[in-house]
Amino acid sequence: MAVDKKYETPMLDQLETGPWPSFVKEIKAAGEENPMANDLIGLLEQSYTERLGHWKHGGIVGVMGYGGGVIGRYSDLPEKYPAVSHFHTIRVNQPAGWYYTADVLHKLCDIWDKHGSGLTNMHGSTGDMVLLGCTTPDLEPVFSELTELGFDLGGSGSDVRTPSCCCGQSRCEWACYDTMGLTHFITQKFQDELHRPAFPYKMKFKMSGCPNDCVASIARSDISIIGTWRDEIQINQEEVRNYSKNGVNIVKEIAVLCPGKCIDWDGNEIKIDDSSCRHCMHCINVMPKGLAPGKDRGAVVLMGAKAPIVEGALLSSVIIPFMKIEEPYDDMEFWEVIEEMWDVWCDNGKARERIGEFIQRVGLGNFLDEVGLEPVAEMVAHPRDNPYIFYEDYLEEEDEDE
Repeated sequence: MAVDKKYETPMLDQLETGPWPSFVKEIKAAGEENPMANDLIGLLEQSYTERLGHWKHGGIVGVMGYGGGVIGRYSDLPEKYPAVSHFHTIRVNQPAGWYYTADVLHKLCDIWDKHGSGLTNMHGSTGDMVLLGCTTPDLEPVFSELTELGFDLGGSGSDVRTPSCCCGQSRCEWACYDTMGLTHFITQKFQDELHRPAFPYKMKFKMSGCPNDCVASIARSDISIIGTWRDEIQINQEEVRNYSKNGVNIVKEIAVLCPGKCIDWDGNEIKIDDSSCRHCMHCINVMPKGLAPGKDRGAVVLMGAKAPIVEGALLSSVIIPFMKIEEPYDDMEFWEVIEEMWDVWCDNGKARERIGEFIQRVGLGNFLDEVGLEPVAEMVAHPRDNPYIFYEDYLEEEDEDE
């Protein structure tokens, strides 16, 4: 495809002079053949020069039957940069664990070179493969060809965002459950919620196979499912001794740094008080041949993380301290709890209020009452830091005495 006009880009050229790879170089390369990428360079240079953004949000733009998956984007300078007057972003539901074959990647790129700017983001923070820059008339053809290739659109707007996970048991020996299997199941189970926005705001599922949390679910997802164990850490004393002989200072590098202060090393054997273990994985990460997660494995479910937008950042809070995750996944009572939480949030949440902010506003105790969960000690975010705690049973006994 011919490119009619080249742009002078002194501001953007500066970004190519540093030691790190630059997105400018990639856009320029795409712009040699693609008018959309070329006009994007011109528009971006003007934005940098004027210190003024020239994009306006287009609201929800979708394909037939889908309310999510496409993020509308329009330029406010359509006459000057006609190729990017429409520049919609398409989120494509990635395979669990981000596994692709080279053949499929070639076919995806062919579709995008044909209908879009040729620019991609592998991957967005939600997890999707992101196709950057498409005109409105090309949305339906792109969707049709993606569907034929076996791909679906991901989530966008106030819906369930595309579930994502770490590689789990496919490559990681620490994974305490099959993250990829659960992610696929959730994607299939909540198709309506993925594609038809009906919530107060976005809802993200992220699955991590162990407490290392390689997808940062505890900081970025409304519902985190993080693998854990509930029995004793497995210990190979001989391998632990080998680590000590080979230079690992077990006292300084492990015992002193243990947040639960539950590790003791006498120079010959390591002892762990599992009742005080925080399951942080630090000791296991330092000595992977000597220590391993326990054999009774499952996951902890947390809820409520978000990045700072209206309110400050939130980390997830424990909702279910431990549950087994085994096929058939459909038999798990967990789904009833999730749907009950959604009902409460949808009925009472404010527009653009994440479920974590909603819980913070109404109080965790009130939220648990509404969804029918019993409070447990693991739900306390900061134990022992507030002496003004009153227990309902204690108050009820006082009332009866009076």
